[in-house]
Amino acid sequence: MQFDWPLDQLRGYDPQLAEPPDLDEFWAASLTDRGEGASFVHVDNGLRAVETYDVTFLGFGGDPVRAWLHLPAAALRSGPLPGVMQYQGYNGGRGLAHEHLLWASAGYAHLVMDTRGQGSGWTTGSTGDPGGSGPSQPGFLTRGIEDPRTYYYRRVFADAVAAVEVLRRHDLVDGARVAVAGGSQGGGIAAAVAALAPTSVAALLCDVPFLSDFRRAAAVAQTEPYLELVRYLAAHRDRVEQTFATLSYFDAAVLGRRATAPALFSVALMDATCPPSTGFAAYHAYAGPKDLEVYEFNDHEGGQAFQQARQLAWLAEAFASA
Repeated sequence: MQFDWPLDQLRGYDPQLAEPPDLDEFWAASLTDRGEGASFVHVDNGLRAVETYDVTFLGFGGDPVRAWLHLPAAALRSGPLPGVMQYQGYNGGRGLAHEHLLWASAGYAHLVMDTRGQGSGWTTGSTGDPGGSGPSQPGFLTRGIEDPRTYYYRRVFADAVAAVEVLRRHDLVDGARVAVAGGSQGGGIAAAVAALAPTSVAALLCDVPFLSDFRRAAAVAQTEPYLELVRYLAAHRDRVEQTFATLSYFDAAVLGRRATAPALFSVALMDATCPPSTGFAAYHAYAGPKDLEVYEFNDHEGGQAFQQARQLAWLAEAFASA
């Protein structure tokens, strides 16, 4: 059932959200507060066509972050590989070594990053979050929300930018052809990385994005995780404007104005988790060349296999013309 605006109204929804005056300075400082270096340990994933490496790199504040690097087997690859940097949905981790094999099977170097502190929902994770937090709702959306400097997603976005550089610098990867990708939370993170590291990102794949147009999301979302924000504001009645001021530093519909890479977005018109209006806000704000797929009768699952087929064709074309 559709609960948001009709499609013709959604296509025109471009809210022009206000951005903090120190947004660029904030992120310039945030992205320098991370470590350097990465380790790659080969693991037996039980497969013949894909090789997997257990990756540890240094993210925000020098904290260790885990990832998997999946590669086509040596016999199936030649020359530097294009890469896909994947970020996970809410409360998902990198999973097990034999998961997430589509992109390596298609001939890409594929890095799957843990989201710090997550990975106990629908896939497992291996990365903690040493950062502290003031009072917050259960979940991640309101952790440290009193100030952008302490907000949880500051650490996550900085980790995500560091992960792109880990993939780009790998000896088997063509650093000029690396895409960032994700759905839901992963889509919001990927869109943010495309904006925060525009010279490092050659393409963006962003499905049913979370972390966009927060005020609209809080007003109309039907399910978690945005309801964490609603409950927090219901309790902290005196923090409404300060909370949305913090969130403006992390909003894909604000940051996307700085992106330049070609992008493929998707939204689902029955998405009760990430309302389609918020996905359109992220899409319209995105400054690079862009395409959009709309799934009229789908909820937060979006296009799934249909969208993957679209992405495979779209990314091959994008890299061929890069």
